[in-house]
Amino acid sequence: MAAAARPPDDGEGAATTNPDAARDEAAVVLTPSAGIPQLGDRELSTLAQIGQHWRNAVADRDAWDRALPVDPHLHPLIDKTPQGRRRRFADVAFRLEPKEESKPNKKGDDQGDVEATEDATADESPPRQALNRLRRVLVGAPLRSTAVTEERMRKLVALPVLSSDALSSVAYGPEAMLAVLVLGGSGALGLSLPIAGVIVLLMFAVGLSYRQTIRAYPRGGGSYIVASGELGEVPGLLAAAGLMLDYILTVAVSIAAGVAAITSAIPSTRGDQVVIGLAAIAILLAGNLRGVRQAGAIFAAPTYAFIAAILLLSAVGLIDAAGRGFQALPHPPVHATEGLGVLLVLRAFASGSTAMTGIEAISDGIPAFKRVEWRNARTTLTWMVGLLIVMFIGTMLLAVLDGVVPNGQQTVLSQLASKHFGSGPLYIFTQASTAAILLLAANTAYSDFPRLLFFLARDFHAPRLFLRMGDRLSFSNGIIALTVAASALYVAFNGETDALIPLFAVGVFLAFTLSQSGMIRHWLVRREPGWRHSLLFNGIGAVLSAIVLMVTSVTKFVEGAWIVVILVPLLVILFLRIRVHYDRVGEAIRLHRLPFNEDCQPVLPRAVGPPPGLTPAAGRVEISAAAPRHAGEEEEESPDAIAHLIVAPLVSLDLASLRTLAYGASLGQPLLAVHLATDETDAERFRRYWSTWGDYVPLQIIHSPYRSLIVPLARYIEALKEQRPDLTITVVLPELVVKRAWHRLLHNQVAPRLRRALREQKGVVVATVPFHLPG
Repeated sequence: MAAAARPPDDGEGAATTNPDAARDEAAVVLTPSAGIPQLGDRELSTLAQIGQHWRNAVADRDAWDRALPVDPHLHPLIDKTPQGRRRRFADVAFRLEPKEESKPNKKGDDQGDVEATEDATADESPPRQALNRLRRVLVGAPLRSTAVTEERMRKLVALPVLSSDALSSVAYGPEAMLAVLVLGGSGALGLSLPIAGVIVLLMFAVGLSYRQTIRAYPRGGGSYIVASGELGEVPGLLAAAGLMLDYILTVAVSIAAGVAAITSAIPSTRGDQVVIGLAAIAILLAGNLRGVRQAGAIFAAPTYAFIAAILLLSAVGLIDAAGRGFQALPHPPVHATEGLGVLLVLRAFASGSTAMTGIEAISDGIPAFKRVEWRNARTTLTWMVGLLIVMFIGTMLLAVLDGVVPNGQQTVLSQLASKHFGSGPLYIFTQASTAAILLLAANTAYSDFPRLLFFLARDFHAPRLFLRMGDRLSFSNGIIALTVAASALYVAFNGETDALIPLFAVGVFLAFTLSQSGMIRHWLVRREPGWRHSLLFNGIGAVLSAIVLMVTSVTKFVEGAWIVVILVPLLVILFLRIRVHYDRVGEAIRLHRLPFNEDCQPVLPRAVGPPPGLTPAAGRVEISAAAPRHAGEEEEESPDAIAHLIVAPLVSLDLASLRTLAYGASLGQPLLAVHLATDETDAERFRRYWSTWGDYVPLQIIHSPYRSLIVPLARYIEALKEQRPDLTITVVLPELVVKRAWHRLLHNQVAPRLRRALREQKGVVVATVPFHLPG
């Protein structure tokens, strides 16, 4: 099967008749087929013209049906298994899916499609069985593609899942700001409340601006989508690169801060922070691979517990302060190590602004909400921003009133909880909930990072493997990629929060700035009702975000922000190079019109006789479930002893696939085209394209509702072989041949994987039709 490549944006074909509408439709619910490129009107016209040549080349369409020596619907094996008898392989692995009466195919075939059951997706090779059992225990049983609409969150679940990053930053944002101010001595600490006030204003402005973003992009308005749509490709990729690095850092920083909370409460665990952190990342990996809904149910409680703990701590602390007339207690002696100047204040502001990371997560994750998605998203965003502001103000007020400053032994929150709760149950509850939310705050990144990679891959800026949904309808490849990157970063910095914080804010505020700038252009161009108010909010958000971006980039550059400043353009260059490759592939495999050939010699398939003991019925060989195996299997030493069936698996109808189909038909043997559909949308789309082409050879649609391709296809071929053990089945596959080694990572490598899966089957030959791509 040829890997899906980028269709042309202009010229003979277009990616879709209405690209914006198709993109918006895909963004509402990210279905397994949402990333499959669609043929535009021009390409469909070209496909129909190619079909006219096939009509002359294959002559008698019914002859290709009659020539099939097997039933592609597997009726003999599924329908005719006697009751009470041990179920045969095909009866377990596949079931018939009747077609809707309103959608008969061209030949009036009402026998239905074949659907691969869950049993057909399991690799039964001994090395894989133990892994499959372990995966089922950790991840759970696979979900059908139709369950994608059920794997969405209501507001009470979405709030902790998508807000845990932002809300958890209360645990380290204020401390990061105070840690900079203590360098300027006691005088600098007096500026903590004014700086905190500016940060609160920034939270309010950015929160309001993202409400406007959700209004303008009700189907999903992440920074990448907004910046790409309003400002262009490169600004969109800059936003995507910034967000990707932010999500990776979110995992590393959240885990580091959570481990710091544990080591503050349990000093004996100091020195084991790397092991504890990696264990926490592994738990996050397993939880998110189980799917959005289950991950939300697992990780919701710690967020609500943390909210309750901070609000209770703030209330008790303010009551205690009220008893002494809100008189601030003296803080421990602080000796200045740096002069109090503008640079120090700006550094403190930049560090405290890390409390805002994660605000964009809800606008990114609109498709994860239950209906009405945009309305639920705006409500959840309002609650998140409100809670964030209240918790941030409460923490900062208590730190000032209680005279608490950062030290190397206890976090600021631990000191506040110890002061007001003592060492009893409430202190333990506060520390436990803080550690839990910090460890699980990375779940926000696990929700949005794979979705961002999906959109990049859909737009051909990232490898297409990130389009695939895993067993639990989560983007498992993106989840694994985030885990690997975050784990490497965490280990490299030895799990130290202070070392990771300087890297944190650059990427997210770059995305904030570009997103809000894009919204400014959106309102100026569209001028929709209420656009002036929206323009004001987005303008304030853009200006403030740009200020924080510049301040952070300058003040934190030497401390480590230079890494992000360098990585962002490098990632953009990588995205663009990937796009260039896919553009070349799309140009290479784009359909083109064929010249008329008056001397075309029709190709007719050679009929394959029935095996011994069976008789033809109505022009088709009727195969019983108890068909005997040929005694001389794999002992054919004469050409006339070989009975052929050509099977051509097709992902799409591009040039590489049609060349492979033409090669199979040219052999003059019975030919069966097979398409594995991950959902009904994919199946209907391929039927429509096949009908436009002309339906000149038999086609069998196999529904793979668990989104597995290789194993169900291998099992289907095994089922065909079970009907006629004497057949030699040749599987012909298009294989894209690349000139550079790294380009292999951008394609699915189906041909070698299927070859390995079919290696153990007797009487099956795999032939690849190479399609050489330009460099």
